[in-house]
Order: sequence, then C-alpha cells, then structure tokens
Amino acid sequence: MNKNALLEAAHFCAYQERTVQEVKKKLKSWDVSEEDSEEIIKQLVEDGYLDQERYAQSFARGKFRTRQWGRLKIEQEMRRKGLDSEDRKTGLEQIDESQYLESLKSLLAKKSASLKDTDPRLRKQKLVRYALGKGYESGLVWKILGEDWE
Repeated sequence: MNKNALLEAAHFCAYQERTVQEVKKKLKSWDVSEEDSEEIIKQLVEDGYLDQERYAQSFARGKFRTRQWGRLKIEQEMRRKGLDSEDRKTGLEQIDESQYLESLKSLLAKKSASLKDTDPRLRKQKLVRYALGKGYESGLVWKILGEDWE
C-alpha cells in the first residue's frame, strides 16, 4: 500500500467529512492504483476517518440549518454523493420535525414579503414553486399555504 497516499488521504478526510466517492476521486487524481485505493479506503474506515453515516448526518443537519433545504433536495444531493439509502435515511432523521415546519413557514413568509404581485393565486403559485425548488414536499407546502394564506 502507498503509505504517502494514505497519509495524504487521512489529511484530506481529517480536514472535513468526506464520502467514499470523494476519496476515490481524489485518490484517482493522485494517480493511485485501484488496488491501493481500495486498501487506503479500508484503512481510513477502520481508523475512523471515513464514516458514511456520520457524513450523512452532518450533511443533512448542515444543509437544513444553513441553506434551509427541504428533505427532498437534501436526499437528492446525498444520493448524488453516493450514499446508500440507509445512510440517507439516518441523515434525514437528524432534522427535527417542528424546526422543519418552522423553517418552511419562515421561508414562505420571507418570500411572500418580497413578492410584488397582488393577485393571490399568482402569489400562491410563486410561493409553491419557490418552496418546491428548495426541496420541500408539495403536500406539506400546500398544507401550510392553505392554513396561513387563505
């Protein structure tokens, strides 16, 4: 096994949480053989540098808190990063339901205040599109808009 590549990969993972897919890509860019890459990844997992579940939890909490993404967008991004369904599920469980609803209500209120249209149907359409684009579930968006914006 390439010890230098292992040390570099450990440093790469220690800097911030990474997925196996990201580490494989980085090792490939360093021209590390496929065989060495597998050994390095195995060693990183054993040493605790790589943990897909921990990554999923951190990713879901972070994207929800900082970017106010909905579950659908968070899951889509986790899928794109190569996380399996069990890790994605564990990550999404990190989002508190009451905070999730409050975040959606807050997003909709801010967006509503910024809209110039006076037609209520047009305003509602724009709010729905905005919330769906942020990754919130359509049923939940319509439910909240039905409660608060009638």
